Amino acid sequence: MKLFRFAFFCLLFSVTISSRAQETLPIYTDYLSDNVYLVHPAAAGIGNCGKLRLTARNQWSGIPDAPSLQTLSIHNRIGLNAGAGLIMFNDKNGYHSQQGLQATYTYHIDLAQRDEVNQFSFGLSLMAVTNSVDESSFIIEDPVISQIIKSENYFNADIGMAYHRGGFFSYLTIKNVMLSARTLYSDSYESLNLRRYLLSMGYYYGVGKSFQFEPSIMAQTIELTGEKFVDFTLKVYKDIPHAQLWAACSYRRGFDNPSFQDISYFTPILGVNYKKFMVSYTYTKQQGDILFDSTGYHQISLGFNFLCRTPRRNGCPNINSAF
Repeated sequence: MKLFRFAFFCLLFSVTISSRAQETLPIYTDYLSDNVYLVHPAAAGIGNCGKLRLTARNQWSGIPDAPSLQTLSIHNRIGLNAGAGLIMFNDKNGYHSQQGLQATYTYHIDLAQRDEVNQFSFGLSLMAVTNSVDESSFIIEDPVISQIIKSENYFNADIGMAYHRGGFFSYLTIKNVMLSARTLYSDSYESLNLRRYLLSMGYYYGVGKSFQFEPSIMAQTIELTGEKFVDFTLKVYKDIPHAQLWAACSYRRGFDNPSFQDISYFTPILGVNYKKFMVSYTYTKQQGDILFDSTGYHQISLGFNFLCRTPRRNGCPNINSAF
């Protein structure tokens, strides 16, 4: 059993080195739990409330030392046009782990008349990351393995813009624009060209007095590998006295991935907004030709809205927090 676990994590470690673990903050579906700022820097301070969000994600349930991610984010408007945000995260994947701190500045240009929504937003995020590999428990004698915990610090930046008009919302973001080179996994410097381009669009509209719908799409591509992913999502909101219930269904499909052909993820989400509090549960099921296991990925998100101002007419939930 120990040999099996070691072989499994050697495979996981090699996949980690060659894939997304080199990035800073991974891109899952946690942004769908009223947490767009995790993905798009231009969302910092974009709405009528400041937002505090805590997420905890666990993958491959039942497997020791399986990947996990915890994030804590906060953002708010500063004055009339500026916004600021902060994200702290801890990402662990087998013997590999990284901790990061991201700070964001945004500027919002309001083109609306009266209380309508018509706004351009621009955001810049700077991030410092500590990347570590724990080789202290490796049992194979190899001169490449130092049997210590090796770590290295590096920096990153994301830039983005957004446009909101009425119930329509859109975001364009370039991530990992200045990842510095590192020697954590080899004696020579490795390229960290992992620039990722993301485009999100959607529309929020009401049906009757208490139901709202929000179809959206997010497309992303990785410059170095040419991989492409698309999220198709539908969210439904139901207003009840003093609260709002909501549910979402998201489908992520991967394209042009030479390592994992025909990979896809199916994600249902349930949430409730009660006054200034938010709680949601996310379950993700992987589908495709290669499955790491038959279990799913679980995530809990907790939120609190603060310093709220009067909402604007017909804005999407990212602009208007009603409670």
